[in-house]
Amino acid sequence: MWWGVGAALLANTLYSLGFVLEKRALTALPQVSIRQPARLLRLVLGSPLWIGGSLSLAAGFGAQLVVYRTLPIAAAQGIFVSGLVLLVLLSARLLGEETSGRERYALGAILAALLMVVLSLREGPDGGDSVGRAAPYPLILLVCVPSLAAGVWLYNSAERRTRHRHRLPTTGVEYGVAVGLLYGVSSLAIKGVSSHLTTSGVGGALLDLLRSPYPYLLLFTGAFGLVMSQAALQRCRASLIVPVCTTVTCLYTAVLGTLSFGEALPEDPLRLALRLAGTGLALTVLMSMPRHDRRPAQPSPPQPPVGAKELTPP
Repeated sequence: MWWGVGAALLANTLYSLGFVLEKRALTALPQVSIRQPARLLRLVLGSPLWIGGSLSLAAGFGAQLVVYRTLPIAAAQGIFVSGLVLLVLLSARLLGEETSGRERYALGAILAALLMVVLSLREGPDGGDSVGRAAPYPLILLVCVPSLAAGVWLYNSAERRTRHRHRLPTTGVEYGVAVGLLYGVSSLAIKGVSSHLTTSGVGGALLDLLRSPYPYLLLFTGAFGLVMSQAALQRCRASLIVPVCTTVTCLYTAVLGTLSFGEALPEDPLRLALRLAGTGLALTVLMSMPRHDRRPAQPSPPQPPVGAKELTPP
């Protein structure tokens, strides 16, 4: 268990650092768009800072594989979302981003909701939370394919709305939800890959993995998630879009992953109430977060000096 907790905390640090480094690199690049993926890749691969951020994210992916081998899905998500605090601190320190009072309250409520989820967990041979190892492939596809379609559709809808000239600047909630759905599918795929990891019979395990949908889900979410997340990070504050994305990913994985991999919900009424209430609170906070930033204040026109005559046209 403690190996899993340590790996989850390490993954939190690596993911937060990776997102912040990528955001900082993107602010120095020309505007990127999902409509020009080749240009986007050419620009980001030419930035050493961005490459450092992507390597940090890749290391976080490796730590996440260890987490899913040792912890139940719901427990892992509770620890992952606690990394939001570190992300906000790094964004303020390295990016100079400030969160509004309403957004700070929302982040606090999200952490409270996830604390409720963590308190609903129990470990031990008698009635403890089990770690699922396999899921039926048709069920995984039934869960993941509509989610991928919904994520791409929502992202495109947000892109169309932001192109309106007189629309208020977006905070990135729609982008965060869309990318969060893709990363939620990716998280289920990582869980599936972790179940195929073994120290014996490596060849057979590799063939079984290639026959499963997990590598191909990872390829799809990796390609689309890379392009979509970079464009969204450049347009929006990392201190808001990443928490929204992380919350959607964790809730998606905790709920659908628990059901897909057969990790049963708590039988104890109190633990069940904590888990359901925590999930409901996080979703409610997510839906109530502001979707637009305030427009920057326009400077007022200079006032004529006192006693000056106002010129009027003849």
